[in-house]
Amino acid sequence: MTIYACSSNPGKLREFSLAGRESSISDLDIRPLPGLAHISPPDENGSTFEQNAAAKAVYYSRYSDELVLADDSGLVVPALGDAPGIYSSRYAGPDATSADNNALLLRNLSGIENRSAYFVCVVALASFGQVLTTCRGTVEGQILHEAAGTHGFGYDPLFFYPPLNVTFAALEDRQKFAVSHRGAALRNLFLWLGRSHQRLRRNHQSPVH
Repeated sequence: MTIYACSSNPGKLREFSLAGRESSISDLDIRPLPGLAHISPPDENGSTFEQNAAAKAVYYSRYSDELVLADDSGLVVPALGDAPGIYSSRYAGPDATSADNNALLLRNLSGIENRSAYFVCVVALASFGQVLTTCRGTVEGQILHEAAGTHGFGYDPLFFYPPLNVTFAALEDRQKFAVSHRGAALRNLFLWLGRSHQRLRRNHQSPVH
């Protein structure tokens, strides 16, 4: 079974690929959507991670005759009114880099004692313009006062994970996947696929629209 992941983020694509290899579904292959770089991205105007993930999956499913996977994920900091939330990738502006977003997060947390935070990931699976399922994963941690670690992406250098006593950026891909929000969401998806993939094989025969 091939599932096309709809993301241009190399860190996410590595995690999607790893997820497919480590799934208990023996023939599952998660790879980037062919031609993604030439497809204009959809608007992300939902008010929740679920809405945005579903909208992206539906949009990109029209460009493939295989199952399509999209995710929406972000960092939630209660002390900042749950910001950056669904705006995590563009927290410091539409063209912000990860460094820009991290710098703004640290500025906004300056002088705030409560630095608890959690990551959220919602993955959506779609086919021929219809959402088949959405699955959510979360992981709790703390925001450090300065970056630590050289792996990962996004807010990983600032996100301290107490059970392992390191930031996500200090973990190798497999270590992070075992505990991360994206790993949890994908494992929930694999449970659903394990119950449904034979039916999907039978039903997924229509030509692309």
